[in-house]
Amino acid sequence: MIHLPPLPGSPRGGQPLEEIVKYAVTEADKLQSAGVDAVIVENLGDYPFFKDNMPPITVASMSVIVREVRRKLGLQVGVNVLRNGCIDAFSLAHVNGADFIRCNILIGAYATDQGVIEGRAAELLRLKRSLNSRVRILADVHVKHAYPLYNLPTELVAQDLAERGGADAVIVSGPRSSLPPSIETVKKVKESVQVPVIVGSGISLGNFKEFCGVADGLIVGEVDFKENGMIGGPSKVEAYKKLVKGCKGV
Repeated sequence: MIHLPPLPGSPRGGQPLEEIVKYAVTEADKLQSAGVDAVIVENLGDYPFFKDNMPPITVASMSVIVREVRRKLGLQVGVNVLRNGCIDAFSLAHVNGADFIRCNILIGAYATDQGVIEGRAAELLRLKRSLNSRVRILADVHVKHAYPLYNLPTELVAQDLAERGGADAVIVSGPRSSLPPSIETVKKVKESVQVPVIVGSGISLGNFKEFCGVADGLIVGEVDFKENGMIGGPSKVEAYKKLVKGCKGV
């Protein structure tokens, strides 16, 4: 994860965009040196988040950042515009040559700390078709920091995500960023869908090997992988290297 500091226009913003770009490129270099397969650029520092329809200044800032990260890397690059800026993320990913987005709520409806958020699959899939875009959509099932109003078992919602929502991969998370899903839940989802299944929260140096043996991928950015254990802070290269080496050996 490339967790961005507050962007221009956010409540805690103030850092020049060029400094944020340099930070993001440095983070990308570190993660590439650690051997990861892909990075996700995410505006974690912009809390409190909008539900969707992000301010133009946020979309413009992230577009510049993603473009520069894409130019510097040989890895796949993803985009997540929090909280649920799936249309914005897809648009800027497409024009900047990024490979995928993370869409927190693609289908269904969830009660969250931003209010009730509804899925955007109908608009998003039509946008993808109209652009003839190769950008892939990684979508959360029962996303963290939310309560599902469409509260079916996780594996059934995962099926709907893949079969009716158009997700190219399904992300399984725990209830909060720091908490992982259960191994049993990941296994159930794997048995239920034909698309890749990715673990999206709670990965630590103590549990990553267990999840590597079950999931198709891990989204990693918790405190074990941050300098001085700082949430949203700079990446800790040695921790990422340990994870990459350990997962390749599973």
